[in-house]
Amino acid sequence: MEYKDYYKILGVDREISQTDLKKTYRKLARKYHPDVSKENDAEERFKEVNEAYEVLGDKEKRAQYDELGANWQNGQNFNPPPGWDSGFDFGQFSNTGQRGGASGGEGFSDFFESLFGGGFQQGSPQHGGFNQAQRKPPAETVILKVDLEDVYSGKNKRVRLPNGSSIEIKIPKGIEEGKKIRLAGKASSGGDLHLKIKIQKHPKFRLEGNDIYLDLPIAPWEAALGASVTIDTLDGKLKLKIPAGAASGKKMRIKGKGMPGKIMGNQVVVLQIVTPPANTDNEKEFYDTMSKKFDWKPR
Repeated sequence: MEYKDYYKILGVDREISQTDLKKTYRKLARKYHPDVSKENDAEERFKEVNEAYEVLGDKEKRAQYDELGANWQNGQNFNPPPGWDSGFDFGQFSNTGQRGGASGGEGFSDFFESLFGGGFQQGSPQHGGFNQAQRKPPAETVILKVDLEDVYSGKNKRVRLPNGSSIEIKIPKGIEEGKKIRLAGKASSGGDLHLKIKIQKHPKFRLEGNDIYLDLPIAPWEAALGASVTIDTLDGKLKLKIPAGAASGKKMRIKGKGMPGKIMGNQVVVLQIVTPPANTDNEKEFYDTMSKKFDWKPR
C-alpha cells in the first residue's frame, strides 16, 4: 500500500503546533467541502484532509504516526513495521462499514487502517471534523433585499425564511453588496441559510465603494455668486456652502458621511447647474437682457 504523508497533505511542517494545525485543517475543510467547493477533486481532497487531521489532530495518534519517522515519501510503498501496535481501542466508536481505500465511500484509506485498525468514525466530534456518514444537510442561499439606510445604520430587519416562518436579524453596518449572512440550520433542508445582500436602488443616493453620492441641483446664480444650501445625508440634513464660480459637475466631499466600515466612506455631492425655463414674456425678456449684458460666450 502507499504511505501517506499527512503533514504534506495538510501542507504543514512537522513542528506545527496543535492550535495552528487545527486552523489549517478548518481552512482546508471549508475549501474542499463537496457542498461548496468548485474544485474538480474536492471530494477526494476532502477525504484526505479529514483523514490526515484524524491522525495529526490527536496528540497520541500523532505521536504514534511520528514513530514511523520522517524519511518516508508520500506514495512510497509501505507496510507496518513488524509488531506494530497503535495501542488504541476503537471499539467505543461506531463503524461506518465503508472502509477499504480512499475511493471506498465514507471510510479511511488502507494506510490508515493498517496503522490504527479502522473502525474510527470519520469526522468524529472530538476533532470538530465533518461526519461523512451523516453529512450536514445542504446549505441554501436566498437574496436579501435591503435599503441603503439599513446598511448605513445597521438596522434590524425581519426576514421570511424558506420554510414560511420569519426571524428578525440585524444587518451589519456597512455590509457590502454580495456578502452573505449565515443563519445556522435555518434552511428548509435543515442546513445553513445564507442571505446574500442586495442593496436596492435609492431615489436620491447612489453607492460607489464606501462613498455615497448625491446629485445636487443648483441655480445659475447660486453657482455664480455662491450660496449656503441644506442637503440630505443618510445621517440627517446639514448645511453645505457652495463656493462662488462653481461649475456644473464639481464634486464636494463631506468627510465621514459615507458608508461605515474599516475605512469610513465620504459623501460626495455633485453640483448640477439647472437653468430655469423661460415660459412667460417677462422671463424671456430677462434672458434676452442677460445675453446683451454679459460679454461671455459659452463656446
